[in-house]
Amino acid sequence: MSEESLNDTLELGGSIVLSGFRSIDSASMVILKKVIGNYVKRMSERAEKFEQLALTVKSVHQNENSKKFELNTKLVDNGRVYNSEFVDKNIFVAVDSALKKLESEMFK
Repeated sequence: MSEESLNDTLELGGSIVLSGFRSIDSASMVILKKVIGNYVKRMSERAEKFEQLALTVKSVHQNENSKKFELNTKLVDNGRVYNSEFVDKNIFVAVDSALKKLESEMFK
């Protein structure tokens, strides 16, 4: 990992790792942390052995009028890895949709 990516990683509660979220304003982060926390609570209750959830956000197709957020998720449950990805211009929609996809992947 480069030093820049190390500085751009937040850990929540030891089992949640957020990367690329430093550019998100603090008011939005409060909401995102609640949304992510609710998903983690639900998933960890249904998981065999919840180990870690990692979310990475990147700005893609950025120009002065708009930008899109690409969200990648990775969840480790008892050694099994689940992934999802979603792209949207709204960070809240991207996070919610990627976690919804991840949840349906885990419990299908």
